[in-house]
Amino acid sequence: MPFITTSDHVKLHYEDYGQGRPLIMIHGWTFSSRFFHRNIDAFSQKYRVITLDLRGHGESDKPEHGYRIARLAADLRDLIETLKLEDVTVLGWSIGSPIIWSYLELFGQDRLRSAIFVQQTPKQFFSPDWKLGHATCYDEAGLTFLQQQLAFNRSAFDRQNLSDCLSTSLADDEKTMLLGEMAKCPSSAASLMMADHTTQDWRDVLPHLTLPSLMMVAGRDKVLPAAGPRWVAEHMPDCRAVEFEDSSHMVFLDETEKFNQTVLTFMEEGAAA
Repeated sequence: MPFITTSDHVKLHYEDYGQGRPLIMIHGWTFSSRFFHRNIDAFSQKYRVITLDLRGHGESDKPEHGYRIARLAADLRDLIETLKLEDVTVLGWSIGSPIIWSYLELFGQDRLRSAIFVQQTPKQFFSPDWKLGHATCYDEAGLTFLQQQLAFNRSAFDRQNLSDCLSTSLADDEKTMLLGEMAKCPSSAASLMMADHTTQDWRDVLPHLTLPSLMMVAGRDKVLPAAGPRWVAEHMPDCRAVEFEDSSHMVFLDETEKFNQTVLTFMEEGAAA
């Protein structure tokens, strides 16, 4: 399996498909790149598709350090530089979105052409001026409870998390495969990553990010309210929203055909940019 080594000596697994302008796909928290298994073939017919397992996930190393959004953004930078990629479209689902926002804040638009965000709010914790956060992990008490579930009842947590992220049913073999991928992420890594991710507030950053972008908004998400991702599209200068009315958090599984076509259309629209 192909790996890159990050600047802090962590081996990250990636897969590389097709040829052409690069599309990097970044999965969500506790998941892996295999969650995009329904999408890769459609994209790799026209583009070079690179899927990355975040540190602590999938086939990548599981170190005891580095589970902060800024470090994950640096991992993305290490991938792009190691593979000598240019003119890249980055696709971030869920936690993959703030990884891209952090990349843009830290490194600018260097090597990037555009970005696709999939169902992520700019702030998961509630505050007096913000109620579009996470359904359950919206304050310190919610975070602590989530961390306890990870530590003491992980398999039940994963089953419920997968169910909550879908509005459609999976075949038994697909469900088994995805739960197996989730089990590869150590609870300690998941806990540290969520502790950093869920306290971040990107609302001040997003109005200054000018990369041409798309936000996919899931209308039936049980995890994050649709108004949060819409806020991102409304406040990034060159970002537009596409609504997925029948999807929960995993848009690419709930409405696979529409997801694939939306990505391809966005990529094609930017071909002459």
